[in-house]
Amino acid sequence: MADWVAEGKKAPAFTLAADDGTKVRLSELNGSPVVLYFYPKDDTPGCTREACAFRDRKAAIEGLGATVLGVSPDSVERHAKFRDKYELNFRLLADPDHKVAEKYGAWREKNMYGKKKMGIQRSTYLIDAAGKVAKVWQRVKVDGHDDQVMEALKELGH
Repeated sequence: MADWVAEGKKAPAFTLAADDGTKVRLSELNGSPVVLYFYPKDDTPGCTREACAFRDRKAAIEGLGATVLGVSPDSVERHAKFRDKYELNFRLLADPDHKVAEKYGAWREKNMYGKKKMGIQRSTYLIDAAGKVAKVWQRVKVDGHDDQVMEALKELGH
């Protein structure tokens, strides 16, 4: 289990398959901020609220020059169903072997009802235009998180 990537450090590189069939390379997004959020599972209550909040703020986020990317261990096919069901307007990335989540420290031991198991810790990374981690939210509470991300993006002042 890796530690969280600290603010000020270079964001770990990755290439992942997206819900639209494309490959997303973090390096191709250099020059503009990226909101990279890790979530446990498509179409579950918290994950749906979080995705819909980012969907609803997409224009404002893009207005600040940023791109939103959601990452979970779900398959590309499952991401496509989730995207279509909720009309999500940003790419969802498949990390089935959780290698990217591990690099970022989002793959952690979780304790659910006394049972310990490994899984995604809901978390968000704001990566600046130079590819450095500007802000990390390690244990995201869904409600109001989109506001926190918007504030941090404004502070970046892209």
